[in-house]
Amino acid sequence: MIEYLLVPAAYLVGSISSAILIARLKHLEDPRDVGSGNPGATNILRYGGKTAAALTLLGDVVKGAIPVVITRSITGDSVVLALVGLAAFLGHLYPVFFRFRGGKGVATAFGVWLGLSPWVALALLLTWLLIAALFRYSSLAALVASFAAPAYVWWVLYGQLPYLVASIAMSVLLCWRHRANIRNLFAGKEDKIGHMDG
Repeated sequence: MIEYLLVPAAYLVGSISSAILIARLKHLEDPRDVGSGNPGATNILRYGGKTAAALTLLGDVVKGAIPVVITRSITGDSVVLALVGLAAFLGHLYPVFFRFRGGKGVATAFGVWLGLSPWVALALLLTWLLIAALFRYSSLAALVASFAAPAYVWWVLYGQLPYLVASIAMSVLLCWRHRANIRNLFAGKEDKIGHMDG
């Protein structure tokens, strides 16, 4: 049962906001109070520059991957691994250290799948890159990759139920966190990649 203590530990790791920490280290404004108000790499890029955004992105990926990698070194139990990945993702969305005001979860979800299955992570990355290249919308690319995630998990991991359930849960939550972006996409108001306003 001690293995299940890794689940709350993963949530705490996920609750470390890379965007807020990088903003503080670089003496930038709190990302929750600027631009879109989202503590993520895209919002940091808008006012903090490429270096701050890259560090934020890396931090968000790593905090999704590390709990899974550590857990995998302790146990191969797919239920525990799936719960740890989901917990790290939830920590990013609803961080206990920052009044539960977290990001949208794209990079952290990628980090989780990087730890669970590099092949699933690669498929998600290629999907994101393809949609982003074709349509120039980061949010649309994230949504399409999110919808595709359960199919990739089914294919690559042979439909293992714990991973499939975790992928569906993360996809639903990711779409929920992108609800404003979905409205903007339908209204034609969503910023394209490279657009640096607000």
